[in-house]
Amino acid sequence: QVQFVESGGGLVQPGGSLRLSCAASGFSFSRYAMSWYRQAPGKERELVALITPSGVSTNYADSVKGRFTILRDNAKNTVHLQMNSLKLEDTAVYYCNARRIGEIFWGQGTQVTVSS
Repeated sequence: QVQFVESGGGLVQPGGSLRLSCAASGFSFSRYAMSWYRQAPGKERELVALITPSGVSTNYADSVKGRFTILRDNAKNTVHLQMNSLKLEDTAVYYCNARRIGEIFWGQGTQVTVSS
């Protein structure tokens, strides 16, 4: 049974930082690319950051490059998203995602609200 435990979301002021974590179980974590997506009210879900199974390669949405960092710990089946210099437009529900060819799994989401 695939499970994700997402944590670290909350309310933060513009310019602040948050660290999201996603602890996964029920599948071979180290064989899956891991991603963070987000969905703001009234908008489509969008890819924020992706990290390959080995952790060697990463990819980021242009809107978060230089501010967000995705990290994974295959020994602990965990992926993190370090978010710095947060902006109002980063407000969204953030979802953990695991994928490989023919399979995709989603977390339940964690709310991030950036507000003064």
